[in-house]
Amino acid sequence: MKETPFTSIHKALGAKMLPFAGYNMPIEYSGIKDEHLAVRNSVGVFDVSHMGEIWVKGPLALSFIQKITSNDASKLHPGQAQYSCLPNGKGGIVDDLLVYNYEHEKYLLVVNAANIEKDWNWINGQNNLGVSLENASDRIAQLAVQGPKAIDTIQKITKVNLSEIKYYNFVVGDIAGIDNVIISATGYTGAGGFELYFYNEHAKEIWEAVFKAGQEYDIKPIGLGARDTLRLEMGYCLYGNDIDDTTSPLEAGLGWITKFTPDKEFIDKGFLLKQKDEGIKTRLRGFKMIDRGIPRHGYKITNDKSEKVGEVTSGSVSPVLGIGIGMGYILNEFAEIGSEIFISVRNKKLKAQIVKMPFI
Repeated sequence: MKETPFTSIHKALGAKMLPFAGYNMPIEYSGIKDEHLAVRNSVGVFDVSHMGEIWVKGPLALSFIQKITSNDASKLHPGQAQYSCLPNGKGGIVDDLLVYNYEHEKYLLVVNAANIEKDWNWINGQNNLGVSLENASDRIAQLAVQGPKAIDTIQKITKVNLSEIKYYNFVVGDIAGIDNVIISATGYTGAGGFELYFYNEHAKEIWEAVFKAGQEYDIKPIGLGARDTLRLEMGYCLYGNDIDDTTSPLEAGLGWITKFTPDKEFIDKGFLLKQKDEGIKTRLRGFKMIDRGIPRHGYKITNDKSEKVGEVTSGSVSPVLGIGIGMGYILNEFAEIGSEIFISVRNKKLKAQIVKMPFI
């Protein structure tokens, strides 16, 4: 199993460690609910160094990214990022990712940990434009500092004016005396904050500086368990659960990152345009439990006649709402907001209602 530069710190803090995407990762420290609420109410720190980073460089870098991703990267100025996905040529999704316009003719793709090798092979296989590709995943560490007190915490250890960094923008600056750190106003929690990218050798120094700066806000280390419940409350997709090689971005509610502009030709554009015109048969929806129960990945979704109309892709108890929430693909005719559905939990038919996401 791989380790991140912070693995020894996690162990010393007594984190519950489990394998994830080939890495030995912290799942929880003080408990998922406690960590979840720390991020919603104050500030928490995630080790997300297992994520992948791929550089795309050269005069045709933008043309290449326009070809392999669904969103319109031509809209990005240096210092801006966007959420996007890699269509797989068969109507599905290779991965979802962030695209950073680092500087002219130089882009950074941040991909999911479990898909680094898969994405790297896919991207290389599509490279008929002669762009320079570099997989820097093993050299770059990443911390996500998230929550309403994240900006106050990080501002103590940087000369960069963080209040000037707009959402999905970034700067390259200093953190705790370390130069060339990417400070990105992004994250997958919906609680605000920043993601910090830096070389592995600076990991311990930056970790200690962040935690010292956040001490007055009761800063906490956060595991992958709370990362999952936080993203679920926001209705954010998790690759491998809510999206994969068999789901299209339109079915997943990701039409907003699928741009059919005339001057952008991308993989699966024709297929997805046809799907948009003809209509989709299933769509990803969020639901809240009415009956007491916890929906889990793979549970059957039925109508009032006990006929299967879908399947749960993600589910848990919302620490903020105190009830079961979930996401799942549901046949279009049963997917209207406000409709009642039923979740099959251990042979029981539990009532739920389709709601608009985010949940909070």
